[in-house]
Amino acid sequence: MEKKCALYAGTFDPFTNGHLDIVQRAIKIFDEVVILVAVSPNKKPFMSTESRVGVLKKLFAHEPKVRVDSWSGLVVEYARQNDIGSIVRGLRPTGDFEIEFQMASMNRKINPDCDTVFLMTSEKLYYISSSLVKEVYTHNGDITPFVPPMVLDEMNKIKN
Repeated sequence: MEKKCALYAGTFDPFTNGHLDIVQRAIKIFDEVVILVAVSPNKKPFMSTESRVGVLKKLFAHEPKVRVDSWSGLVVEYARQNDIGSIVRGLRPTGDFEIEFQMASMNRKINPDCDTVFLMTSEKLYYISSSLVKEVYTHNGDITPFVPPMVLDEMNKIKN
């Protein structure tokens, strides 16, 4: 039987408990989940690509079904080059659907062999976004409820 592999891509700057929830649920569905740190030339990240990849590798070191990589091209092209048939996306009730639907449709046009699977964000975590977490953090607010402890440690190393 062919291994079911999925791609979960994002800038993950920082990786939040909402992202963690999506990964934990995706590994129940797929044999392997590749967390892809997307490098966006239009964004000025708080954490370097290497830092984000490093902390995610540490965070998921105990999980054999998770692999971490980074990519600066089209996510759907990474999926094609690595023979990945599904892209996992989290949906929050905050207006994500229209943008995600458009992106999934474009990806399907580019690579018809790759489907997008949407997972609804947990009702306890739907309000969390990386940009809000960064905003709270840069104003010295407590982000411990929003990110895994390893991510907070890495952010503190960068800030100090």
